[in-house]
Amino acid sequence: MIFKSNYLKVAGLLVGVALLLLLMCGGLIFGYANTNWKMAYDAFTSFDGSNEHLIISNVRLPRSLIGAVVGASLAIAGAIMQALTKNPLASPSVFGINAGAGFFIVIAVSIFYVDSMQAYTWIAFTGAAVTAFAVYFIGSFGREGLTPMKLTLAGAAMAALFSSLTQGLLVVNEAALDQVLFWLAGSVQGRKMESLLTVLPYVGTAIVLSILLSQKINVLTMGEDVAKGLGQRTGIVKLIAALIVIVLGGSSVAVAGPIAFIGIVIPHFVRFLVGNDYRWIIPYCAILGGAFLVFADILARFIIMPEEVPVGVMTAFIGTPFFVYIARRGFGRS
Repeated sequence: MIFKSNYLKVAGLLVGVALLLLLMCGGLIFGYANTNWKMAYDAFTSFDGSNEHLIISNVRLPRSLIGAVVGASLAIAGAIMQALTKNPLASPSVFGINAGAGFFIVIAVSIFYVDSMQAYTWIAFTGAAVTAFAVYFIGSFGREGLTPMKLTLAGAAMAALFSSLTQGLLVVNEAALDQVLFWLAGSVQGRKMESLLTVLPYVGTAIVLSILLSQKINVLTMGEDVAKGLGQRTGIVKLIAALIVIVLGGSSVAVAGPIAFIGIVIPHFVRFLVGNDYRWIIPYCAILGGAFLVFADILARFIIMPEEVPVGVMTAFIGTPFFVYIARRGFGRS
């Protein structure tokens, strides 16, 4: 833990907010179109309808905001999942939450021709909930009951199953392939502000609940017997936490597709900074998760310019070494 005092933690949080805002401003000006800081300022103070102002206000602004919200959601969901399961690899991507939500949306697009963002959101919630229940149920089999290793294997199996079913659907229905292929790679490119406004009430409520629940999560991480001895209703706490994960994961998939590794990398980095107190972990994950995804999105614009790499590819490229390190360390200890 680097920040040992509360003063340092507050200062670190403020620095994180400044970094996030700086990266979001950078997201407004960096890209294939030649823009600068003055154009970005003028786009909001003296809009003239030029191509540059349109790109900044209608394309890059929603993109930066969506990146910040999705990154925050995935990081918080990963932190809560790691606390509930005591599994260092727990995250919406590893446990198949993203894959399940994505599969349900692909069904809606390819079979039922759904094209409403509101519908996508609720379909993603359903897919995330079904997957979470299936992973918990499968991971509970056997005499040892629920263990971190069994949860990881169950999550990996469900992620592989839903990914395979998704690919099978797209092979059968090639007409739907163009609509969802770039989205399935995980991308904030081309997303509109309406998409963010649709999920924002759900995401905002879930983030507020996660902050309010943070102290109870601290108690729960001490062990279920200890939590019950202190009078905590652990079943209710776990249920609310699971609903928060479903809402955050489902909303992220509905807006940007299945983006991996943020839910693993950021919570571990945050614990390195502030320790294991979830009253600090949750807000730090929100800020640094958003900053990480916005930064990855900026990088994705330059890799193969003038084309763009889906941001999900960039997060995988950055996050894979961390995933390998965490996996080796976590299972080595177990």
